Amino acid sequence: MSSAFAFYRLPFADHYVRIEGSTRELGSCTLLNGCSGFVIAPFQVKTDQPIVVIEPETVEEVRLTSPSSTYSLTDQPAPSGQRSLSYHIDFSNFHAQLCQGAFSKIVLARCADEPMDQTIGAEDLFLRACCLYPRMFIALVSTPQSGCWLTATPEILLDGDRNGWRTVALAGTMQLEGDQLQGEGESVRWSTKNIEEQRIVATYIAECLERFTADFREEGPRTVRAANLVHLRSDFTFTLPSDDCLGNLLMALHPTPAVCGLPKRDAFDFIVRNERTPRRYYSGFMGPFNMSITRHPSPATHLYVSLRCMNIDRDVCHLFAGGGLLKDSVEEQEWLETEAKMETMRQLLVHSS
Repeated sequence: MSSAFAFYRLPFADHYVRIEGSTRELGSCTLLNGCSGFVIAPFQVKTDQPIVVIEPETVEEVRLTSPSSTYSLTDQPAPSGQRSLSYHIDFSNFHAQLCQGAFSKIVLARCADEPMDQTIGAEDLFLRACCLYPRMFIALVSTPQSGCWLTATPEILLDGDRNGWRTVALAGTMQLEGDQLQGEGESVRWSTKNIEEQRIVATYIAECLERFTADFREEGPRTVRAANLVHLRSDFTFTLPSDDCLGNLLMALHPTPAVCGLPKRDAFDFIVRNERTPRRYYSGFMGPFNMSITRHPSPATHLYVSLRCMNIDRDVCHLFAGGGLLKDSVEEQEWLETEAKMETMRQLLVHSS
């Protein structure tokens, strides 16, 4: 048992929630059945990298008072950067597996380090993220087991309560530039590669849900904006015969092909054996699980995939991003996609200078 905290703000909310409490470690998603609290889960659960549940001792709802005009997104394109040798080696290795037919899709992630302005605290970065990214789920989590993580993510893993549930298939990425930044991505034309990648994720989620319920509906795909990026998104709504199996459902869903690949187990095993950057809690999930707060006393769940995130480590911020590879993927394009995704966190650090 140890002290930990989490702050989170749901998309478009005018307030955020602060939680402090002790932690509980779990070795599997299925052990979440019957739990309540704020959850942070890694991509790969290990003894030294467990699922952590913050069991609330204090819960406070705080109104967001800083106007969104305090900070603004720049419309500068993400820097192309110098492709690292480790990324080149990983891409070549992963892409060769696709060409050989081992996977229909596999996700390659990487990490970049940025200096942390010591005059700015993690809570300040959280508040800036709330202002800059109203469409996203924003969370700042610190536990002795995981370290300190900040995320601004658009991807729902599981959201709802006993009255109904939802999840999404989110894949495909394009960067908005110029006049496109004034809208929601209406003028974007999606490539065959992006459409195929999103369909792979949606099909997988539908197959998972069929194991738990016959009552689900899929809508989409549609274009949705997240910071200076847009994605393709399909929405799934469903009911469950019982809420006692939420951990089992999470075990089936996580990790989705959006952060892993297909076939899921083979892609997962290949990633943990061959990816040169340990993901840790990047591409896991986090959020309140079966938890009550003052204005919503009925237990509810809001779990999001931990994308667009950074690990705050004293004077360094470790930024993580990944991209889905298909057989026709091009290394330079995939590198630029990860740069564009990292820009979500870099924007916070630029404003702290």
